[in-house]
Amino acid sequence: MTKDMRQLAPRDYPKKLREIPHVPERLWLRGALPPDGHLLLAVVGSRSLSPYGKEVCEMLLKGLSGYPISIVSGLALGADACAHQAALATGLHTIAIPGSGLNDSVIAPRTNFPLAKEILRAGGALLSEQEPDHTPYPSDFPSRNRIMVGMSDAVLVIEAGERSGTLITARLATEYNRDLLCVPHRIGDPNGVGANQFIRLGAELVTEPQHILEALGLA
Repeated sequence: MTKDMRQLAPRDYPKKLREIPHVPERLWLRGALPPDGHLLLAVVGSRSLSPYGKEVCEMLLKGLSGYPISIVSGLALGADACAHQAALATGLHTIAIPGSGLNDSVIAPRTNFPLAKEILRAGGALLSEQEPDHTPYPSDFPSRNRIMVGMSDAVLVIEAGERSGTLITARLATEYNRDLLCVPHRIGDPNGVGANQFIRLGAELVTEPQHILEALGLA
């Protein structure tokens, strides 16, 4: 086990995570969770992030600079990586929750292993319910998503197609009574069909950082 890793019991979890169904029995942590009083914003979206999605993700998170907000995402390719990178560039604390364990040899995807190390160097955190040497299976990701949503105060969907796995995460936000925020997309854009549908069903439309701050009660 990596020396900087420790195991958390439920009493050590962020408060909101202790309140969801199927609370994880234990979590593994590397790095530092955000200070008390920070609000947690989960940022999710397509693994095949479009240039528009990348631009919007960076713009929205840049506008949160200086606020007590931690960005939570899953270290995956696309929107997850963009969210972590934008948080780091903006000086926001960020938490990555991969589907793998947290030993250096198994952190997945391998493409984002350097990003995971950068998150730790910046004072952020890696968090997982998997054993330290666990390599991920497809079934691990829905379980991981419940942790992302469960610990967060709100969920921001950057991009989601009609069959995107992001839709599962968005539905969890509704199930867990978290604010669901969605970036709108032009009619006919396959990358935004899911996000537009959630807006139609009542999710909060987000086009500027102020909308996120209002949802989190910071404006």
